[in-house]
Amino acid sequence: MTDLKELRDEIDVIDRQIVELFEKRMSVSRQVAEYKISTGKKVFDRAREVSKIDTVKGFAHNEFNKHGIEELFLQIMAMSRKLQYQLLAENGVVGRLPFIAVDEIERSKVRVVFQGVEGAYSQAAMRQYFNSDITSFHVEQWRDAMEAIAEGSADFAVLPIENSTAGSVSDMYDLLVEFENYIVGEQIIRCEHKLLGLPQAELSDIRRIYSHPQALSQCKPYLEEHRDWKTVPLENTAVAAKRVADEKDVSQAAIASEFASDYFGLKVLADKIYVNEANSTRFIIVTNQRVFRKDADKISICFELPHISGSLYNILSHFIYNNVNMTKIESRPITGRNWEYRFFVDFEGNLNDSSVKNALRGIREEAINMRILGNY
Repeated sequence: MTDLKELRDEIDVIDRQIVELFEKRMSVSRQVAEYKISTGKKVFDRAREVSKIDTVKGFAHNEFNKHGIEELFLQIMAMSRKLQYQLLAENGVVGRLPFIAVDEIERSKVRVVFQGVEGAYSQAAMRQYFNSDITSFHVEQWRDAMEAIAEGSADFAVLPIENSTAGSVSDMYDLLVEFENYIVGEQIIRCEHKLLGLPQAELSDIRRIYSHPQALSQCKPYLEEHRDWKTVPLENTAVAAKRVADEKDVSQAAIASEFASDYFGLKVLADKIYVNEANSTRFIIVTNQRVFRKDADKISICFELPHISGSLYNILSHFIYNNVNMTKIESRPITGRNWEYRFFVDFEGNLNDSSVKNALRGIREEAINMRILGNY
């Protein structure tokens, strides 16, 4: 029987040979990049790679090895492309990103639209992000807000994109693709639900509670302590607060924010009635201008992928190779194309960073319809 140490020694010899051959291959890839720089040819040639994979699989002697060779060469060719992208960038062949760096995003004397009614969390987010000397108005639907900035009746829109407990606002991702609008900032608002009543009301007066279904759910343990109260779901917490203020019935209360309390002149009957103290909503600040702050450190992009094995893995490898930290990934079905998806990715970085430029160059070459949604 062959000794285990002898087998390991033999593997070590083979591995050294593999490394030598890999470095030799990458040296040739460097020459290929130099040729492409001089001729303007694209780095990624899908037809060539598919043909190459079929050829090398034919050299293997069983199905297991064929599959292994396919995976191995997919990675080798991916490494070769990344080297070529890097060399293109070093030689200034990076392509221009259609975004302008600015010192600050305008927060004064601008027109801002938010979705919902006055007193909503979105208005609170707007008040926190912008200065007090703005002109603002509200619309009924998220689409209305996107259309307002697209057509120029507003400079910015404030829209919810994610809740820490309920998850992402999926429809918002679809609207970011549909409209040529861009994220330039974000504002996180803690959802600190309170029980609000009329100024003359006492807790003992309350018989009916209005709020958004999500807020009612997030305050369920508190509400279960008052089983004689009837809960009534409404479209949002601000509508609930407004209804209590308008109807002037001391037996009615709303679960809403302190901002709504101040706005509608209501009294806080009970504080901290929610379960999750970390519950927050992230709002995005959107405009129709391709601008970003020079110190922006977060980028959002979206892209589609060919429906083939390993395509998502290969795209995400551009983040790893360029040492770019991805913070979030979401997928949404593509309308009219069954079982195909569009991916939305957030990652750390600035559009002026060389590592980000390299990663985006690779993704743009290999994905379908890659779009930068904003740097903020």
